[in-house]
Amino acid sequence: MSWETVGGVFKVSLDPLFTTALASILFVVGVLLRRHISFLTRFCIPAAVIGGLIMALASLAMHHHGGASITFATALQTPMMLAFFTTVGIGGSLSLLKRGGWALLVYLAACWALAAFQNSFGAILAKVLGIHPVLGVMAGAVSLEGGHGAAAAFGPTAEGLGVKGAQAVAIASATYGLIAGGLLGGPVAGWLINRNKLELAASQDEIYKEKRDAAQVLSDSFDLFRMLTLVLVFMALGSVVSNWVNSQAKNVWEWATFSLPGYVGAMFAAVVFRNLNDVVKLVKIHAKAVDMIADVSIGIFLTMAMMSLRIWDLYDLAVPLIVILLLQTVVIALIAVFILFPLLGRDYDAAVICSGFLGHGLGATPNAVSNMNAVCARCGVVSYKAFLIVPLCGAVLIDLVGIPNIVWFINYLTR
Repeated sequence: MSWETVGGVFKVSLDPLFTTALASILFVVGVLLRRHISFLTRFCIPAAVIGGLIMALASLAMHHHGGASITFATALQTPMMLAFFTTVGIGGSLSLLKRGGWALLVYLAACWALAAFQNSFGAILAKVLGIHPVLGVMAGAVSLEGGHGAAAAFGPTAEGLGVKGAQAVAIASATYGLIAGGLLGGPVAGWLINRNKLELAASQDEIYKEKRDAAQVLSDSFDLFRMLTLVLVFMALGSVVSNWVNSQAKNVWEWATFSLPGYVGAMFAAVVFRNLNDVVKLVKIHAKAVDMIADVSIGIFLTMAMMSLRIWDLYDLAVPLIVILLLQTVVIALIAVFILFPLLGRDYDAAVICSGFLGHGLGATPNAVSNMNAVCARCGVVSYKAFLIVPLCGAVLIDLVGIPNIVWFINYLTR
C-alpha cells in the first residue's frame, strides 16, 4: 500500500493483499446489510454487489470532488473468476437432464433461445441508438441471463477489445435485471393463474420430487481440499485450452480479433470431466464442498469487480441503456406469457415456471427461486416440477450454450 499527493490530488494505491482484504471486508458488510434491510433480501441483491457498490460510490464521490483517488490491484480477481466458472462446470452433469423430462427440455431450449435473442436484440438496439453494438450485448444475455458473475467476467473482455464502458454497462444492467426480475415474476404468474382460471394443483410425478443430492456434510477438511484440488487442476487446464484456441484462431484468421476467455476453457474442461466421471466414477464429487468453493470465489471476484467500477463511464450511455433494458424487459414478459406458458401446458406448474423464467431471464437463479417461493406460498401449493427444472437450467445448463453464444457475439461485433 502506498500514497502520494500529485498536483494537489491525494492518491492511494492498494497492493493485492490490501485490495483482497478490503474486498473481504466489503463482502462481510454486504452480508450484514442484507440481513437487516428487507429490500435487499426481497430482490436477492448479492452481498458482493452491495459491499462493492459502497466502494464504487465512494470512488465516484472522490472522482467528482477531485481531491483524492484510489487504485486497486485486483490480481486475485481473475483466479477467483476462473475458480467460480470451474465449479459451474463441475456441476454440469448432463445425466440430470433425464430427471426433468420433456418440460425441462422445453424450458432449457427456451433459455438457450432467449440468450441468443437478448444478444441479437440488444446489439440491434444499440446500433440504432448510436452506441457500440457490444454494449447492447452487455445489456443482453451477459447481464440479464448471466447476472453479475457473467457481467463482471465479460465486461473486461469487451473492454480489452476496445469497447469503452462495457464493464460499467454490464454491471448496471445486471443490477437492473435483479430488481426487474424480482418485481415481475410473481405478478405475471398471478395474472396467468387468474386469467386462465387454473386449478391450483401441481404435478405429482415422483421424478420431480426427488432431491438432487443427499444431504452432505463436510466430515473433515480433506473433502474440501480434494474438491479444491480438482478445481485448481481444471483452472490450469482451462487456461491452456483457451490459450491454444486463441493462438490457433489467430493463425487461421489473422485479419480478425478473437478472444476466448480462460474461464470458458476451464468451465468446459470441467463439464467434460464431470460427464465422463459420471460414467467411470473416478472421483466422488462432494457437492457441498464445491458449493463452498463457488461461494467464496464468486464473493471475492464479484466484490472486486464492483468496487473497481467506474460509474462515471455510464454518463453518456444512460439514455440508450435505459431504452435497451426496458425493451428487453417487455419482450421477455411477452415470451413468458405467449410462448413458454402454452408450451409448458398452460397449467399451474407452467405459471410457476414462468415466474422463475422471468426471475433468472432478467436477473439470477436466486431471483427465480424467490419468485417461485412467493407464488407457491400465495397459492398454498408447491410446484416440485418448477423447483427442479428452473434452478437446474438457470444455475448450470444455461451456460453450456449461453457462454459460447456470448463469446461469439463479442468477437463477431468487434472484428
